[in-house]
Amino acid sequence: MDRKTFLKSLALLPLAACNMKIQEFPKAIESLPRTDKMPVLFVGHGSPMNALEDNAFTQSLKKLGGQFKKEGKKPAAILVVSAHWLTRGTYVNVAPKPETIHDFGGFPKELFDAQYPAPGSPELAKETAKLSALIHESDDWGLDHGAWTILMHLFPEADIPVFQLSIDYYQPMSYHFDLAKQLQSLREKGVLIIGSGNIVHNLRMSMARLQTGDTRPYEWATEFDTWVNEKIAGRDFQSLVTYEKAGEAGKLSVPTVDHYVPMLYSLGLAGEKEDISQVYEEVTFGGISMRTFQVG
Repeated sequence: MDRKTFLKSLALLPLAACNMKIQEFPKAIESLPRTDKMPVLFVGHGSPMNALEDNAFTQSLKKLGGQFKKEGKKPAAILVVSAHWLTRGTYVNVAPKPETIHDFGGFPKELFDAQYPAPGSPELAKETAKLSALIHESDDWGLDHGAWTILMHLFPEADIPVFQLSIDYYQPMSYHFDLAKQLQSLREKGVLIIGSGNIVHNLRMSMARLQTGDTRPYEWATEFDTWVNEKIAGRDFQSLVTYEKAGEAGKLSVPTVDHYVPMLYSLGLAGEKEDISQVYEEVTFGGISMRTFQVG
């Protein structure tokens, strides 16, 4: 989707009650069976080409998906908060058969031919909308590349229902971190929640290295990625909500918040004493962090 089409689509969306207080509806999903508490993931998804490539990053996803299977933790459904569904207001996709969205350009035909035909989960999506008055139902989205390119490696059979939650691009970081807390009950209904973005994502400054295949990271990118990792390890999530205080490295690493916000959803879902383990760590092509971690 080009910038003009994207901005036009935003203008057509209804304005959410942005100042509305977040409300919980504790009985919203009591009718669904309880399961062992599912983990939460944050995945640094990187280039769409990772869907087709066999590299250290995609191998880490395959291994992680295999561990879910081995431990008998196959999700009942997967909810993805992707950097690539940006809206005014927060929406959950209730479509029964979400399409595979190829929301990019300039890549090989093989990538555009790739499909991830997982079913949707209208029931769980509708129940998710009941968890907060801030969440609205939508059926005009599918699975964008922030979702399907990683799921192809995590769960290649595409037999687990998948639905997405959008990012209200017009809200502050605290909105997303606080809203994530309202989704906790989904974890006890067999829902694997995945934030998909990149902690460091500066495409403009990375383009030259991407075009030449130069994988060396910039110093400021490594500095910010390390800073974020230290804050996660120390459970100082509030500093990550106010990442601008990290200085110039933060400004360069997060020139726009779309790829950063999904991490805040993953951390907002973390229990007070839950382990957070790093699954994959890499800063590549100048300014792109592929850091991936698991909560629980």
